[in-house]
Amino acid sequence: MSRLGREPVFTYTSVAIGESAYAVAAAGRGPPVLLLHGFPQDHSCWRRIAPALTGDRAVVACDLKGVGGSRAPRGGPLGEGYTKREIAAELVDVMVQLGHERFAVVGHDRGARAAYRMALDHPDRVERLCVLNVVPTVEQFDRLDADSALEYWPFLLLAQPPPFAERLIAASAEHVVRHLLASWPAAADAIEPAAVERYVRAFTPATIAAWCADYRAAFHLDRPLDDEDRAAGRTIASPLLVHWGASEDAMSDGPLPVWRRWASDVSGGPLPSGHFLPEEASDALGASLGDFLPR
Repeated sequence: MSRLGREPVFTYTSVAIGESAYAVAAAGRGPPVLLLHGFPQDHSCWRRIAPALTGDRAVVACDLKGVGGSRAPRGGPLGEGYTKREIAAELVDVMVQLGHERFAVVGHDRGARAAYRMALDHPDRVERLCVLNVVPTVEQFDRLDADSALEYWPFLLLAQPPPFAERLIAASAEHVVRHLLASWPAAADAIEPAAVERYVRAFTPATIAAWCADYRAAFHLDRPLDDEDRAAGRTIASPLLVHWGASEDAMSDGPLPVWRRWASDVSGGPLPSGHFLPEEASDALGASLGDFLPR
C-alpha cells in the first residue's frame, strides 16, 4: 500500500485469517484503536485523522475484506462470507494477531457496520466504539422510502444477484467512484485530486466484487441478524460516539435517538461535513476522537 498525504509513518503488513489476507497499516504506541473505512475508499481515508492519534495510541488502519490491499474469496450468492458478523470476527482475529486483545474501534460507513457488529458480538474485545454516518442496517432499511431510496441506491443496486451488479459497476468503475466522491461530500471538491485518483485505481474488479458481496450480505443476511438482536433487546455495552455530516440529516439530533435504542452510553452530534467525515471534517472529528478514545 502506498502512502498518501499526511499519513504518519505506518508499518505495512498482511495478516492471514483463514482464506483471507487483510492489508494492515500500523503506527504509534499506546492503547490500540482500529480504524475501518467505508465505500468506495480504503484505509487512506484516515490520513488526516491518524497523525493526531498516533502520538499516544497504537493506530491500526485496515482495508476491509477483499477491498484495496486486502484479498479474500468471492462471496456467496447472498453475500455469504461478507456478513458483518463474519468480517467482525475476522477483524478481531487480526487485532489479536497484532497483539491487541482489547481495543477501541472507529468505523465510517461500511466499516462502521462491521464495527458495531464487533461491539455486539465481542463485547469483551471492544473498549469503545465510534460510528460515522450510519444507523444499524435493519434500521436503515426500515427508513427507506420514496424520499430516500434514490439517495441510498448502493444498498439496492450492489445487492443485485451476481454477476449482474459486478458487471454493471465494473462497466463504468471510474465514473462510479468519481460520481460518489463528488456528490456525497458537502462540496464537490472536498476530496483532493490525489486521493480521488488513489480511490479510482483501487476500485478494481476484485474490490468491486467484494463491495457487492458486502452490500448483498447487508440486504439478505445482516438485516435479519440485526432484527434478531433488536427483538432480543441486545445492546452495545461499550461507550458509543456517533457523528454524522450536518448536510446529510436535517434533524438536529440525527441518528442519536436510533442509537440510544441500541446502547445506553451514547454521545455525539453532527459535524460540518457531507458523507466523508474523515476527510471533510478531519479537524473536528480528530478533536472529538482525541477526547473520546483512551490515551
